[in-house]
Amino acid sequence: MNLDLAFYWKLFWRRLPVMAVFVLVCSTLGVITALKLPETWSTSARLLVEAPQISDELVQSTIETDAVEQLDIIQNKLLTRANLIDIANRFDVFENIRSMEPDTVVEEMRNATWIRRTAGRNEATLMTISFTARSGRIASNVVNEYVTLVLEENAELRIGASENTLEFFEQEVERLGEELDTHSTRIALFKSENIEALPEDQDYRLGRQALLQERLSRNERDRNAALSQRKEIVRLFQRTGTVTSNRAAARQSPEQEQLLIAQAELDQALSVYSERHPRVIRLTARIDRLTAIVEAQTEARQDAMENGEGPLSPERAILESTLAEIDTRLNFLQADAAAASEELEELKTAISRSSANGIELAALERDYQNIQARYNAAVNNLNTAQMSDRREKTARGQRITVIENANVPRVPAGP
Repeated sequence: MNLDLAFYWKLFWRRLPVMAVFVLVCSTLGVITALKLPETWSTSARLLVEAPQISDELVQSTIETDAVEQLDIIQNKLLTRANLIDIANRFDVFENIRSMEPDTVVEEMRNATWIRRTAGRNEATLMTISFTARSGRIASNVVNEYVTLVLEENAELRIGASENTLEFFEQEVERLGEELDTHSTRIALFKSENIEALPEDQDYRLGRQALLQERLSRNERDRNAALSQRKEIVRLFQRTGTVTSNRAAARQSPEQEQLLIAQAELDQALSVYSERHPRVIRLTARIDRLTAIVEAQTEARQDAMENGEGPLSPERAILESTLAEIDTRLNFLQADAAAASEELEELKTAISRSSANGIELAALERDYQNIQARYNAAVNNLNTAQMSDRREKTARGQRITVIENANVPRVPAGP
C-alpha cells in the first residue's frame, strides 16, 4: 500500500479554513461559558490521629476499634442525611435552598464534600476534609463545622465506649457479689443444719467411735468383774458368816473407814482436778453414799438400842456396805454403757450421713469458687475499665486533633 503524502497535504490545506472556523467558534463559546459560570471556592482542613499520651502497656484500653475503623465510622456518621441538611440550612450553602428538594440538597452536599484519608505502616493517620461552595466564607464555615462534628464524634465514640464498658463491669461485679453472698449464705445454712455430720469432722468421729467401742468393752469387763465379786462375797458370807478375816475391822464400821479413805482421796483429787472431773464427781457421789450409810447405821443402832434389839453385827454391816458399794458401781457402769451406746449410735448415723453431705457441700463450695474466680476477674476488668475511662475523659488516650484549620480562600477554585 502506497501512501500519497502530497495528496493528503493538499487536502489539509483545502480544509484548513473550515477547521479554523470550527476551532475558533468552539473556543469562543467555551470562553464565554466559563466567564458566565459562577465562581466556586474550595477550602480544606487536615486532621491527625494522635497516639495515646499514656501507652497501652501502662493503662490497657478497653476500646478495641483502631484508628482507620474509627475514621470510617466517623465519616459515615458525618455524611448522614440529617447532618448534611442541617449544615446546608444553617450556612445557606445554596442560593435557592428553600425551594430545593431534601434529596437534591443531600446529593449536592455530598458531591461538594471531599474526604481523603492517608495511613500506612509506621506512618501517621491523616484525614483531609474539603468542601466546594459558591463563596469562600461558606466553604470555610462548612469545613469547620465538619471538623467540629468529627472531633465531637470521636470524643463521644471513645468516651461512650469506655463508659459503657465501665458500666457493664460495675453491674457484673455487683451481680457476682450478690451471687457470692447468696452461695455463702447457702453454705453457712447447710453447715448449720448438718453440723453433726460435716465431712471435715469425719476423722474426729471415727476416732471417737473407736474410743467408745473400747470404752464399752472395758465397761463390760468391769461389770462382769463386779458381778463375780458380788457373788463371791455373798457366797463367802453364807459359808463363814463374815466377809473379812480381819477381826480388828469390827472395832470400827467399814463404812466409816471407807468414808475416811474416800474423803482423803477426794482431797487429793481436788488438788489435781477440777470439781467437774469425772473422778471428783465419782468420789463425791461415793462420799455422799457412804455418809448416808453411816448415818443409817447410826440410826439403826440407836433404834435397836431403844427397842432392846442390840447393835447390828459388824459382819452384817460390812456385807451390806460392800454389796451397796458394788451395786452402786454396777449402776454407774450400766449408766455409762447406756450413754456410750447412745453416743455410738449417733456417731454411726453421722458417719453415714457425712459422705452424702460431703458430696453436696463440695458441690456448693465448687460453685462458690467458680463464682469467686469470675468475681475476681470482673474486679480486675473493672479496675482496667476505670483507668481506661479516666484516660479517655482526660484526653490522654488516642484522639483526633486539628493540624490545619479551614481558612477563607482568597482565590476561587473554578471554573
